[in-house]
Amino acid sequence: MVRRVMLVGEEKQVALTFDDGPWPDTLAVLEVLRQYGVKATFFWVGLHLQKRPEIARQVVAEGHAIGNHTWSHRNTPMTPEEAGAEIERTAVLIQQTTGLITSLFRPPGGRLYNGLADYALQQGYTVVQWSVLSEDTQAQGAATIVDNVLRNVKPGSIVLLHDGGGDRSHTVEALHSILPALQAQGYRFVTVPQLLESGQSTSPKTSSN
Repeated sequence: MVRRVMLVGEEKQVALTFDDGPWPDTLAVLEVLRQYGVKATFFWVGLHLQKRPEIARQVVAEGHAIGNHTWSHRNTPMTPEEAGAEIERTAVLIQQTTGLITSLFRPPGGRLYNGLADYALQQGYTVVQWSVLSEDTQAQGAATIVDNVLRNVKPGSIVLLHDGGGDRSHTVEALHSILPALQAQGYRFVTVPQLLESGQSTSPKTSSN
């Protein structure tokens, strides 16, 4: 499991991650990322992928990394069979839709002890948490999201944002401030696989909600 990566070398790298898509707002997120030359990692919910395969294919075509975020975003305790269905059904659809096989998994809510993370680890997935919480699903405006990210980001950080699951206009607005601000500080945005290749991961001790 990985929460943050301790980088080897002097380069300041950070990974942006977006949960709960594909979603209509994913297109606006892609536009901002394209504007600033940023690559990110998207963790998809199978139900949403089923509804919006064309958006998913655009995400992949633009060079972003993909992770599995379960079929239904369920985060209550489940049997190994139920956990397997949540993960495998999404994995199959990701491959059918995009041709990709992902080894990244993020449990909904970051919960590590409901059966999902255990199943994913047994299947060889890397369970990806985060070290910077934008709180963009609770924030009342873009300024709060910007502050939450800029105040807490460090080299090797993994930032949790959302492109799906609701109105993400505040997230899109916040990106217009976050991306140039971090680039001005010398940060380079990378995907989670690129970040993992650059150093040693740190694992969370407990689950995050």
